[in-house]
Amino acid sequence: MTLFAISAPATSELEEKGSRFIGHLVPWLQFNGTLSALRAEHRKASHHVTAFRRMLPDNRIDESAKDDGEPAGTSGMPTLKVLIGADLVDVGIIIVRYFGGTKLGAGGLARAYAGTALRTIEAATLVPWHR
Repeated sequence: MTLFAISAPATSELEEKGSRFIGHLVPWLQFNGTLSALRAEHRKASHHVTAFRRMLPDNRIDESAKDDGEPAGTSGMPTLKVLIGADLVDVGIIIVRYFGGTKLGAGGLARAYAGTALRTIEAATLVPWHR
């Protein structure tokens, strides 16, 4: 299986029933710094959902997803599954959500977060991953 990384950070936006989703795909080494910067820049955002995949020195993939207050399993995991499906490693994604006043439901949230992740990956330049 060929794994991929990104050559530079990428962003995209999705609007769903008034809610605004802003995706930021970054190299793993920039993930924590970017998350801190986005939390400061988007203080009024409702959520900062995250997912990452990174290659460990023993060739295992470490991955994680956080819902940041969204209903369990409706945001972080759908986002992580898109990273897995794209065979990405050594990347992290942060999706900033501004609530638009209309509840999307569990399925709507999962589709919106996964859709934002997919758009953000499509906006990125993927390169074959090498240690």
